[in-house]
Amino acid sequence: MPRRGYPPQFRRKVLDLVEAGRPVREVARDLGISEQTIYVWRKQDLIDKGRLPRVTTIEQTELLVARRRIRELETELAVTKRAIELVRGVVPPKGCSKPSR
Repeated sequence: MPRRGYPPQFRRKVLDLVEAGRPVREVARDLGISEQTIYVWRKQDLIDKGRLPRVTTIEQTELLVARRRIRELETELAVTKRAIELVRGVVPPKGCSKPSR
């Protein structure tokens, strides 16, 4: 998952410089970022382009959103279950009243 420290446009320009043939070391030095950062970006770019088999950035984002939503739904379910327990403790079930005539 990309960090938020550098905008996507900056990452793209860095990768374009490397793809154009400039050495990673030189680009890193000129722009004040680590070589490792560029290598990580390049690897993720290859994954996103389908050249390496891993989870793409879009898939990572979708998984993050889905997991967050699942957590929200689980919380809502737990709250609903607790509310039902509290209501049952106060209101008797329907079958416990006197039969009507």
